[in-house]
Amino acid sequence: MSVKVKSSEYKTSLINNRRYLGNKYKLLPFIMRVVTDECADINSIADIFAGTGAVSSAFTDKTIITNDLMYSNYICNYAWFGAEEYDPQTIIDCVVRYNSLSDLEDNYMTENFSDTYFSRDDCAKIGYIREDIETLYKNGDINTRERAILITSLLYAMDKIANTCGHYDAYRKGVEFKKTLELFVPLATVENNPENKCFNMDANDLVKNISADLFYIDPPYNSRQYCDAYHLLENVARWEKPEVFGVARKMDRSSMKSKYCTQSATEAFEQLVSDIKAKYILLSYNNMAEKGNDRSNAKISDEDILRVLREKGSVKVFSESYKAFTTGKSDIEDNEERLFLCKCFD
Repeated sequence: MSVKVKSSEYKTSLINNRRYLGNKYKLLPFIMRVVTDECADINSIADIFAGTGAVSSAFTDKTIITNDLMYSNYICNYAWFGAEEYDPQTIIDCVVRYNSLSDLEDNYMTENFSDTYFSRDDCAKIGYIREDIETLYKNGDINTRERAILITSLLYAMDKIANTCGHYDAYRKGVEFKKTLELFVPLATVENNPENKCFNMDANDLVKNISADLFYIDPPYNSRQYCDAYHLLENVARWEKPEVFGVARKMDRSSMKSKYCTQSATEAFEQLVSDIKAKYILLSYNNMAEKGNDRSNAKISDEDILRVLREKGSVKVFSESYKAFTTGKSDIEDNEERLFLCKCFD
């Protein structure tokens, strides 16, 4: 059952209404074409570096397993794909109430982020809303999925007005805050597949304990850690209120670092593929190779990708030109997104 709502009091949002590094939403026709043409009898898909869940959104007729190392992505994936049902009116009532807030007291957000990525008033609103969501959940007024949907609505609203270029490595100083926080109602399906599962784990640990017909793998390509780019959203999603430091107001992120952004990426990839239990593995990896600066260059070579996948099964490679959303520091010509499809031997 899908949500159908009509009201002038609030606006609605879809899963793709967010900018995110490496987001594959625009590549869905390419991905779906390869899966449709090349993969038979697919009833379940594991999207183990799910990010915003864009690829999983194309497989809602299947059993979906999502996973991401970042809690802020996990909570959004649970909002969109979680098996638990929710009450749309509860979400609407909360969003309308949150959007009417004004003249709020200081809180964790105002004390740490006023007039950086957001104005003081919007920080007050973000802090109040996030605390209220947690209170509602602890009091039993909302269930786990409703909590996830409300947090997702808040994260999307923050991203829309943030004083950044789409990530949180830095903010622009001395600017006038022209936009104010407005939450939208996410149009998440009420009754998802009851077999769907969402995880917040290291992908290499997760694959030892799950199986699916198709594994879609979209690991980080280079040394740019996602927890560095999205630390503020991660902070608000977790709501542990940690100490922040530096000009960018970052928290400790040591437990959120991905091996796929380091020199051990190839070794991690080799172990990952070895442990996967699937009919097909579909790896998304661009052709950056040595095209960018040291931070932009791909951590896993084509030679290693093909070597590892060919030990697992027969391999085909598909490519399509693609202009990705980046941190704004790279303008690479002839950028291609490649899909490496492995039909597993067993």
